[in-house]
Amino acid sequence: GILPSLEDLLFYTIAEGQEKIPAHKFTNALKATGLRTGDPRLKECMEMLKVTVKTTSDGALDRHLFKKCVQSNIVLLTQAFRKKFVIPDFQPFCAHIDELYDKAKSMPGGQVADYIPQLARFSPDLWAVALCTVDGQRHTVGDTKVPFCLQSCVKPLKYAIAVHDHGTDYVHRFIGKEPSGLRFNKLFLDEDDKPHNPMVNAGAIVCTSLIKQGASNAEKFDYVMNFMNKLAGNEYVGFSNATFQSERESGDRNFAIGYYLKEKKCVLFPQLCSIEVTCESASVMAATLANGGFCPITGERVLSPEAVRDTLSLMHSCGMYDFSGQFAFHVGLPAKSGVAGGILLVVPNVMGIMCWSPPLDKLGNSVRGIQFCTDLVSLCNFHNYDNLRHFAKKLDPRREGGDQRVKSVINLLFAAYTGDVSALRRFALSSMDMEQRDYDSRTALHVAAAEGHAEVVRFLLEACKVNPVPKDRWGNTPMDEAVHFGHHDVVTILRDYHTKYSPSDSKDNSKDKESAEKNLDGML
Repeated sequence: GILPSLEDLLFYTIAEGQEKIPAHKFTNALKATGLRTGDPRLKECMEMLKVTVKTTSDGALDRHLFKKCVQSNIVLLTQAFRKKFVIPDFQPFCAHIDELYDKAKSMPGGQVADYIPQLARFSPDLWAVALCTVDGQRHTVGDTKVPFCLQSCVKPLKYAIAVHDHGTDYVHRFIGKEPSGLRFNKLFLDEDDKPHNPMVNAGAIVCTSLIKQGASNAEKFDYVMNFMNKLAGNEYVGFSNATFQSERESGDRNFAIGYYLKEKKCVLFPQLCSIEVTCESASVMAATLANGGFCPITGERVLSPEAVRDTLSLMHSCGMYDFSGQFAFHVGLPAKSGVAGGILLVVPNVMGIMCWSPPLDKLGNSVRGIQFCTDLVSLCNFHNYDNLRHFAKKLDPRREGGDQRVKSVINLLFAAYTGDVSALRRFALSSMDMEQRDYDSRTALHVAAAEGHAEVVRFLLEACKVNPVPKDRWGNTPMDEAVHFGHHDVVTILRDYHTKYSPSDSKDNSKDKESAEKNLDGML
């Protein structure tokens, strides 16, 4: 018998009965799952694909060539195509995001920040949304490649770095945890003479002083930039010197806060605010926070779980200036806004989103960004306190919908191949045809016998009453497979059924059906 590998099963899934897969069909199918061909995790596969396609006459891959391309990244690809990502039906979800984007696009109002010339020069029409899920599924719409400064969006990231390096207790010796209820650049400290929290300027300046204590400004800056690059999976992170210079000229109040805190090295605060990102790169930063500190597209641990948890907690209560309470109530997600028009939004364990549009409301938050966040939570059950089990009116993109029949034979054979009895029980319960065949006419029983999964073989025969002697296109039965691969326990189980089974008995099979259902109940 011929054993299907994961690569083979993937080939069947994408080939849809054809003998070859055109390279562009593979990359398009990949993009539909939300993965990008430029994903660092798929580097080997993509390089192999480039080389391999050149050797073909028609740019199409047969089973052998396909295997060569995918084997280095087979686990990730298998997850993608079996819809095992956090948003299984990614295309329909993206269509919803695009609708919300269009709705917010037409929002009038708001003022582009003009207290420094560098901010004032952005067009009020710029509007972008980018998202990255915890599995690295990506979607972008609008002006997502235009660089802009993080401004206050850098504050939670700086705080996260400080906690990552020193732990919560140490950091909070110097900074409080309460929302201030005051403008973000107020001079007031709390009762203990500490800044209220890391999301106000005073607190952010203290955070800066805690990062690489005793190092020069240049070293600190490099250290933070290195962190930012890791958070963004090495996507675009830059620095706007012009913004930095003009912030410094108009930054008297920050210097005053700095002296007020007896912190002389405060030049670094505007410098970090002037770190540039694009919507795309910032969505990966947000996704790293959503993913417990692991960057989704590199798999690298960037921040400790403690740093992420504390950062999200503070973003939830203090991230949106004086609108934080309202935002926590209506949107119920950790977020941070900046005067350049960015809103960094985190849906924990699901995705990170960056919205960017320069016109701000009276409280300093992006008008379109706030609208988008509010609409997203009205549509999807992402609010922190949306009860997933009983909130039927909202969309739950984490649940699989759509037409599953096409995929069922693949799922069935995968489960048999990996010995996943609980998945097979689920399939049987959902009245899936357990005798389905792939295009080599192989059944789940063939695959389980070849792999030596005795428990699966027993389940298929006893509970599902499948035909014990189906033949694949090479004329092999499951018994032939078990013998060929030396699985003696499986041979014994099959031998019992060989003798009992004769299709001529099955004229009246309603009784069999009944007993099969009884057996199934017993085994489940």
